[in-house]
Amino acid sequence: MYDILQLNDMLVPELKELGDKLGLGNVKKLSKQELIYKILDQQAVLSKNTVAEESVAADEPKKRGKKPTPPVVAKIVQPAVQPELALVEPEPVETDKQEAKRERSRIIKAPDKVGFTPKVQSKPELKPEAVPVEVKEVIAPKKEEITENPRPPRFDPRNRNPKHTHQNQPTSNQPPVSQNTSPVQPVQNGPSGEYRRPVPNYHEIKQEEPRFIPDLDGVIESEGILELMVDGYGFLRSSDYNYLSSPDDIYVSPSQIKLFGLKTGDTVQGSIRPPKEGEKYFALLKVSSINGLDPLKLKERVPFEYLTPLFPDEKFKLTTHSLGKDYGNRMIDLFTPIGKGQRGLIVAQPKTGKTFLLKDIANAIAYNHPECYLIILLIDERPEEVTDMRRSVNAEVIASTFDEPAENHVRVAGIVLEKAKRLVESGHDVVVLLDSITRLARAYNTVAPTSGRVLSGGVEANALHKPKKFFGAARNIEDGGSLTILATALIETGSKMDEVIFEEFKGTGNMELQLDRSLANKRMYPAIDITKSSTRREELLLPESMLPKLFILRNHLADMKPDEAMEFIKKHMMGTTSNDEFIVSMNS
Repeated sequence: MYDILQLNDMLVPELKELGDKLGLGNVKKLSKQELIYKILDQQAVLSKNTVAEESVAADEPKKRGKKPTPPVVAKIVQPAVQPELALVEPEPVETDKQEAKRERSRIIKAPDKVGFTPKVQSKPELKPEAVPVEVKEVIAPKKEEITENPRPPRFDPRNRNPKHTHQNQPTSNQPPVSQNTSPVQPVQNGPSGEYRRPVPNYHEIKQEEPRFIPDLDGVIESEGILELMVDGYGFLRSSDYNYLSSPDDIYVSPSQIKLFGLKTGDTVQGSIRPPKEGEKYFALLKVSSINGLDPLKLKERVPFEYLTPLFPDEKFKLTTHSLGKDYGNRMIDLFTPIGKGQRGLIVAQPKTGKTFLLKDIANAIAYNHPECYLIILLIDERPEEVTDMRRSVNAEVIASTFDEPAENHVRVAGIVLEKAKRLVESGHDVVVLLDSITRLARAYNTVAPTSGRVLSGGVEANALHKPKKFFGAARNIEDGGSLTILATALIETGSKMDEVIFEEFKGTGNMELQLDRSLANKRMYPAIDITKSSTRREELLLPESMLPKLFILRNHLADMKPDEAMEFIKKHMMGTTSNDEFIVSMNS
């Protein structure tokens, strides 16, 4: 016979072998706990039959040996039962006496033997068993006691004396006495498996008590940029990690992607749940908004490639200083105006202040046009410049520094471009400031597979297609929305590759701002070459009253050197607070 503690220590193969010996049948598909319960039940059935058979044979000599004189048994039973029954009711004493007389009448028929008088006196209630069939009647009410008992003791299979089973038979008709005197005896006496079932439940509850698992599903809301995988599912990437793989990634199921028609680059916000056992990522439960709009409104959106592009017709206001001290932004606003949907190229030599100029433009757009979503993309830049840009500009700064591989540059740029496209499809105005497109083209050239056709400077024939696609995405949309891209391009770096890259992008933009190294050497900032900087179709951005005077001013500056033109414009701008006042002052 095995108890539940011994069975729990056994392995599953040992349990299955034991089950086969007991005749359980097919036990291969049962779990360990189910197998243990089956073995306990089978043991209980077998032990009940064996106990019933052995008790009859074992009690016959004991009946003869224990039979004392009738007065002795009556005297011993009365003092043991009457004091306890006096607290409840006096009537059950008579029933006990009657039962004792009946049992004594049956015992008289047995022959006399030497009795164990000390045992009878010390254990007066150890009377011979009447009928072993009555054990079933004892087990049924005692089962309730086991379920009510909060701490059932350990079952000892060696304690299977049939005399103890019969010990509680007189008291089974008296529930108050049996519950108060011996609540533990049914567990020790009962060989049936019914008494052992609460034992594993007790241990399981005891182990689960210190564990507290709160329900956090849907409590937290998060936001990220969707990146689709090849298998159909996706992840919401965090901008804190520059849209690369991170612990903050949120899993999006394929059913959610199909339901809402999500694409790579969508800005998804919704409630999430923590990962379950065996899972690695947080999971998206409910989508509350896509690109800042209701998900139902974006089911019929037009793809970015099918939107109608137009020339920019709404100008950005770049002046922020109330006294007009931001001369660099005023010069850009006057000679090379930037509109929504502009595709601008800032051509600069090294150390000409292009990064500071880009920062001033970003602050001006963020201050004057809060409706525009501003993204600053820094590719292959120094880490300290990334930190400075994040602290000085109120915009989303995505960076991939020079110490990272070219694959990261390409991946970050691709996700930023897809995000900008999805926002434009939703009708938003997006501005992307890229520094620099030359280094981005270098990264694409590094990761591009070799095709066997190499241009001058070591540029692959197909390597510049994707950076051109990035720069060419800037456009003004006819029915609302725009994507403005201002990118810096390096020239005169001594690299033939940079010259080839610049030549490829030279004619693609509709705005070009030239910076001069000679002005930077003289510490004349902003180092803008006014005569070489211009915007295509600037008449769509500037008022008609300003255009004639601006043509006259350009003719006047055409014969000057870059430093002379800069000094002339800066001198006349110092006395005015705005460009309109500057144009009016030209008459005098």
